[in-house]
Amino acid sequence: MLTSIYPILPPRLAELFKKISPAIVQQITEIRIRAQRPLVAVLGNQDILIGLNGEIVENCRLAYYCVPEDLMQLVQLISKNSLYAYEQELRSGYFTIAGGHRIGVAGQAIMENGRLKALKYISSVNIRIAREVAGCADVILPYLIDGECLMSSLIISPPRCGKTTILRDIVRQISDGVYLMPCKGVQVGIVDERSEIAACQQGVPTMNIGCRSDILDGCPKAIGMLMLIRSMSPTVIVTDELGREEDACAVREALHAGIAVITTVHGRDETEVSHRPYIGELIRERFFDRYIILDNKPQMGTLKKVIAVKDDTVLYSWEKRGAYVVKAGR
Repeated sequence: MLTSIYPILPPRLAELFKKISPAIVQQITEIRIRAQRPLVAVLGNQDILIGLNGEIVENCRLAYYCVPEDLMQLVQLISKNSLYAYEQELRSGYFTIAGGHRIGVAGQAIMENGRLKALKYISSVNIRIAREVAGCADVILPYLIDGECLMSSLIISPPRCGKTTILRDIVRQISDGVYLMPCKGVQVGIVDERSEIAACQQGVPTMNIGCRSDILDGCPKAIGMLMLIRSMSPTVIVTDELGREEDACAVREALHAGIAVITTVHGRDETEVSHRPYIGELIRERFFDRYIILDNKPQMGTLKKVIAVKDDTVLYSWEKRGAYVVKAGR
């Protein structure tokens, strides 16, 4: 929730958000802080400008303009005045704080031998608000469970469609057991590379990810999946945002070992993803059982389509059955 990030906001910005209507605050999914530019909050697909007294304004000239000191203070609060300890995260362009909130940063890149060494003069920060929404995966779960078996599934969506929130709720339910369906709780292995699914603090999850879940926090996906296969005997491995060649290889390894995989990827549909290197091979070779496709139209969190991969059957389509909006955050 937004209130959980107030401690890392500069006091001036925190006071502005405290003045905003609670009904609006509950809808905020991102906060954009840019040097010498207006303070922006994102509500799903809509951006709003924050005024000098916390009001919503339409004219940029009436908005609160962030100053470099706001960004400097924000980074100091996030890093607890030890930015050096976050150098590795800064090279990745983001880091995750307590509660699973992801902080994206941009600024001047310092290069060394053709590689990014560091970022300095941070000029933009994007705070992505993590939310825990119990039950947001209810409509999806019937398509992931066949009898007592879990279907290996790829959740496909553009950014800001709620896939991480949905993935977290899937983990919780399949770990605890889906009592309205013939699915007892199973052993779940989570590779939480960005610390967003479980939002661990000192190895302990701060999100509810069920009673049968084991977590590798901050571990690269490919390494973590192979570690879980060897050490934890999971029924299903869950991870977020596939992208690299080694990720695709690790998914193959898990599936060949008889372990289900539930994961996500950025894209608009399976056809678009099939043209991407590495991950596209998993699509073309039909490694998954289900594609779960989310969209941000007509609004964020719309379950657009569910496809049974084996025979290309469309199990669900909002165009035919009416839109179902998953009430999820990021």
